[in-house]
Amino acid sequence: MNWLRDPHGEFSQWEPIADRDEVGVCVSHLQAKSGLAQSTVSSYMATLERAGLVRSTRIGKWIHYKRDEDMMSRLAEALRGTQGVSSTSPAGTPAG
Repeated sequence: MNWLRDPHGEFSQWEPIADRDEVGVCVSHLQAKSGLAQSTVSSYMATLERAGLVRSTRIGKWIHYKRDEDMMSRLAEALRGTQGVSSTSPAGTPAG
């Protein structure tokens, strides 16, 4: 997710297939940078897409992924809201 925050900087060694600002990073570039199998990267990215954290766009035979910044902001806000939550269970006994 951090790589997708700065696609121009993180993927500067690869020639973009499409506008990174508009559609994000090609899965082949994610695969090359990570060193993981293309199928593994695709599976991880599909999971992130189902969670709403990234959006995909097909350009020809290539899938590009871009962070959903609105969802990332909402997630960060929700996580900030949990900082004040006690570490006790609903019954008042310590969790764990």
